Amino acid sequence: MVSKPRISKGTRDFSPKQLANRDYIFSTIKSNFKKFGFQPIETPSFELSETLLGKYGEEGDRLIFKILNSGDKVKKVHLQALEEGNLSGFSNSLTEKALRYDLTVPFARYVAQYQNDIIFPFKRYQIQPVWRADRPQKGRFQEFYQCDADVVGSKSLWQEVEFIQLYDDVFSDLKLEGITIKINNRKILAGIAELIGAQDKLIDFTVALDKLDKIGEVKVKEEMLNKGIPAEGISKLQPLFNLSGTITEQLQSLKSILNSSVEGIKGVEELEFIASSVASMGLKTAFLQMDVTLARGLNYYTGAIFEVSAPKSVQMGSIGGGGRYDDLTGIFGLKDVSGVGISFGLDRIYLVLQELNLFPSNKTESTKVLFTNFGNEESLYCLKAITLLRSKSIAAELATKIRVNAIAPTITDTDLAAKFLRNDRMVESTIQRHPLKKYLKPNEVAAMATYLLSDLSKSISGQVFNLDCGIVSLKL
Repeated sequence: MVSKPRISKGTRDFSPKQLANRDYIFSTIKSNFKKFGFQPIETPSFELSETLLGKYGEEGDRLIFKILNSGDKVKKVHLQALEEGNLSGFSNSLTEKALRYDLTVPFARYVAQYQNDIIFPFKRYQIQPVWRADRPQKGRFQEFYQCDADVVGSKSLWQEVEFIQLYDDVFSDLKLEGITIKINNRKILAGIAELIGAQDKLIDFTVALDKLDKIGEVKVKEEMLNKGIPAEGISKLQPLFNLSGTITEQLQSLKSILNSSVEGIKGVEELEFIASSVASMGLKTAFLQMDVTLARGLNYYTGAIFEVSAPKSVQMGSIGGGGRYDDLTGIFGLKDVSGVGISFGLDRIYLVLQELNLFPSNKTESTKVLFTNFGNEESLYCLKAITLLRSKSIAAELATKIRVNAIAPTITDTDLAAKFLRNDRMVESTIQRHPLKKYLKPNEVAAMATYLLSDLSKSISGQVFNLDCGIVSLKL
């Protein structure tokens, strides 16, 4: 039986044009990574399950793709656990490996594993695919690329400042102006949790708060109540939902609200340094915005956290994010190594650039010289020329078959026809001589050329198309 060709939901195929556009984003990000002094690394597509599990919170763990054991390892399946109803123990015995959820945890494993070969602070970038068993929707896929940059071995807040500059430079180079870099600090969130009596439920609090822009204030409060956060504590959150003004003004308000929390005040002071430094240097096209509800529900963040939003004219989720993690490598035995990093969401950036028509038109060009096949003898001669061109890094190919069509335009508003349209009288005369009472615009000729080059005209060859505005011949 012949099966219908299809791919798994949440994954995609990419055409040459799409890959050219993706490569444009990749190359722009990569060139800026290098400009800021980051070095490339790569890690395997899958890790040991123990490396990944427990690093992303309860919800994150559910989205990890586990890989079933194979070969002799199948014999290690814990059947007794299944008989006893221990489904967790049984499922864990089925798998020892899992696909990467993100690039940060594997990077932390990498740093701990190769610590003796690394010079700190270590600045790395990594561009590789990750996998999440998430519900596919617009801008959300089960297989997608992350473009990460991290610094480990430095507690300096100047790193956070530079990452904001990096975001600004990349999106400016992509001509994606008006993006918003939202910033918060996990110490501030810890201070808020302390204020409302939920310091022992910090993870539940941040996970719920992180959903504010998705489910709204009412649903967030309901989720907090369901997690055991007291109602009287939740009521204290109201001033935070209504914070407004500049970053400086919001931070001053937070100082008053969190004046009893040492950790909360520390977070405010860190953001004051970052915001004032960025303000002193300025940004090209991006905007820096304080968002006290920004939580990013990943357990490992400990300081500043970032999230990047597309311009307001585009309906899209975050297109980047990151933050500081003070001891992520500690879970792999390397203690007291602070790190900070950011990520670019390639696939969402692609959708935003596509919607705003910001991809360069020439990115799909490949062949520069095309030779027509008129016979074996002629083709052999052409192939010698093609070989020479390729040796000079000029893309060339021999067309085994070719369609030839021609466009015969009447007077067109270009420099070539300037002498026939040099004054109002001649323009009017030209218009009146054509039955359609107009002369051609360059975009009309371009539209016909585009059509003849596309698959829509793949059955048309050897034709001359008269774009004559109704007149076949014209005496000049």
